[in-house]
Amino acid sequence: MTQVSVNPATGRELERYESHSDEQAAQIVKAVAKAQREWKRSEHRERGAGLQRLADALRARSDELAQLMAREMGKPVSDGRSEVEKCAWVCEHYAEFGPSILADERLPSEPDGPDAFSVYQPLGVVLAVMPWNFPLWQVFRFLAPALAAGNAGVLKHASNVPGCALAIEELVRDAKFPGDVFRTLLIGSKQVDAVLSLPEVRAVTLTGSTPAGRAVAKRAGELLKPQVLELGGSDPYVILDDADLEQAVAACVTSRLINNGQSCVAAKRFVVVESVREEFEKRFVDAMSARAFGDPLHDTTTLGCMARVDLRDELHEQVRASVEAGARLALGGEVPAGDGAFYPPTVLADVAPGMPAYDDELFGPVAAIITARDADDAIRIANDSPFGLGAAVFTRDRELGRRLAAEHLDAGCCFVNGFVKSDPRWPFGGIKDSGYGRELGLWGPREFMNAKTVVVN
Repeated sequence: MTQVSVNPATGRELERYESHSDEQAAQIVKAVAKAQREWKRSEHRERGAGLQRLADALRARSDELAQLMAREMGKPVSDGRSEVEKCAWVCEHYAEFGPSILADERLPSEPDGPDAFSVYQPLGVVLAVMPWNFPLWQVFRFLAPALAAGNAGVLKHASNVPGCALAIEELVRDAKFPGDVFRTLLIGSKQVDAVLSLPEVRAVTLTGSTPAGRAVAKRAGELLKPQVLELGGSDPYVILDDADLEQAVAACVTSRLINNGQSCVAAKRFVVVESVREEFEKRFVDAMSARAFGDPLHDTTTLGCMARVDLRDELHEQVRASVEAGARLALGGEVPAGDGAFYPPTVLADVAPGMPAYDDELFGPVAAIITARDADDAIRIANDSPFGLGAAVFTRDRELGRRLAAEHLDAGCCFVNGFVKSDPRWPFGGIKDSGYGRELGLWGPREFMNAKTVVVN
């Protein structure tokens, strides 16, 4: 079997890669487990130095990696360079803070009682099942904290970005980590079960769709293996009647169109209080219409194509079904002529329950505007979703925004007067159908560590 890399902007085949058989995958996992037994004995200083070399290697190949992402999944090269830089940042973050995050912790005890403390020890090999939309960042978001913790990794990447998957393996090797501490498996989705079942694999992290997360969680649960799942999202952005509309529109458009609209944590539903809905919609449509797609390989392009034609067509069907159910097409909504998986910035207004734009995740450059009576109704609508990854609220009353974000919005990440984004310093993850577990921050490395209690009498 082979994995085929196709340029979504042209539809032309780029390269074919030989897939790994189940037997080959098992041998690679054994080699990674052997390397991990050596790596877990390394000192934090050695791990930090390796992560810094990895950051340096990323920056040295920034243009090359950005072009690779543009060719394989349509990300504009300017966005690709930013993604590479963020990967370097997360490596440097854990190079610097790994020792303090993973330091032993003193535990309470009686006066003159035993010496009690906890130590954090790596679990071993972590299987990462990753998507194509951020083909480097999604991997490094798991990999940097995993290496800092003394774990090792095997990657099952999306089948349309095999070049990116192999490039990451090469980067780790060039950074002079132990040779097999991280390897890429060129396998299909049906082979994941066999790899997860290997005794050397001690945990799994998956970023992807909710159905994929359920399947992996079921098998990992049967095997009693820890898991972190970062799944789909239909992030609501709540626009209150006192919001700074210029600021809100700028943030909303940026978030909706980031990565060509293909981000789990992008703004998807814009819940606008009725008194400002008309003005918000006008400004939002104007700002969305000013963005035009282009060749992802051009430096001036800010909106590329979608990752595959079939994904574009699925998105268009969601738009069509929503309009048929009563949504108003305020912008876009037409498949352009010509080659490539292009789709224009699209705005649906008057969106209501029962429409795909209200009920489902729109994974592309399509925005859904939903009208709310007031702030309480807006929060109700925002939470009326099976997803709970990110959310945002826009208001000039910062204390009100703080309270709504902290106490009332159902999501793992809530922002006030800004768009939701991941940051190496902060925990990242969702609730409900958006998954569980946390990446990054203090929590990322500890998800796959044994918090061992030690009591010395």
